[in-house]
Amino acid sequence: MARAFGPLAFVMLAVPLVAQSGGRARVLIVTGVSGEPQYAEQFHKQATTMIDALRTRFGVPDSDIVYLAENPARDAARIKAASTKENVERELAALGGRSKTGDVLFVLLIGHGSGDDAATRFNVPGPDITAADFARVLDGIGGPTIAVVNAASASGGFLATLSGPNRVIATATKSGMERNQTRFATYFVQAYASDVADADKDGRVSVLEAFDYARREVARAFEQENHLLTEHAMLDDNGDRKGTAAPDGRAADGALARRVFLGRGGASVADAAARAASSDPRVAALEREKDALETRIDSLRQRKASMDSTAYEKALEGLLVQLAEKNKAIRDAAGGRP
Repeated sequence: MARAFGPLAFVMLAVPLVAQSGGRARVLIVTGVSGEPQYAEQFHKQATTMIDALRTRFGVPDSDIVYLAENPARDAARIKAASTKENVERELAALGGRSKTGDVLFVLLIGHGSGDDAATRFNVPGPDITAADFARVLDGIGGPTIAVVNAASASGGFLATLSGPNRVIATATKSGMERNQTRFATYFVQAYASDVADADKDGRVSVLEAFDYARREVARAFEQENHLLTEHAMLDDNGDRKGTAAPDGRAADGALARRVFLGRGGASVADAAARAASSDPRVAALEREKDALETRIDSLRQRKASMDSTAYEKALEGLLVQLAEKNKAIRDAAGGRP
């Protein structure tokens, strides 16, 4: 028999789950070899649009954003260096070394890919950088939540290679065999540059919200043009090396991505008061406790199928009540701000 939830638990079902609060987002954006002028322009526009969104909408400081590109002279004020294999590995390791538990290390790859699922490569000036190269560097980074979005063609092979605990891996294609130029990056960046992907209307965009928006818009674009869909985005964040095309964010893939945000949130940099609250040690401590509760809820939901239904509902209700109380404590400590 189903167990009735208390009023407080019902209230919490409508409250967006927010995690990675109080931490910093450190971002590496890499655009690879363009091949043609039109792609050079497209890749640069996508990268700079993402950078502008992170700076102006989500308050990520310039010091935490590194942009590497095929031709640094194209925009010397923004591009730190050429996107060679050596530079990508060096900057990724440096950002990872500055990151700690509670932070997010985010990597966005925009460009062309090649190879197959066994040896997938992201095309950069000079020797290409492989999924195995990225894995080697990432394996040496401990502490932060890691999110890697490979928006290039033939990117599917990156997923299984990079999959692991506390990692969100998203690819524009489901395999290394989908080699046509992808559209995923355009919509993924758009998700951060505007309000179109903020499904729960909390003024922030999770990696899951951006992924879902981009995946849907890619499919819509192909349908409107009466073309066969040639790219199938995938996401893995439970470390099982198997991607999901439509993660639900409640069980299996999507549960971690749903709680990963870039920056301290707020619809714009003008939300200084809200960000100031998040830097308050009392609020930060409460938000860490809230993160832990959300992790327990996600873990419980993944065990639902193996549990007695009454025991599951009782445990879920208890955690939802605790989460509601924690949200109230955060609002009180922040002076009433949500």
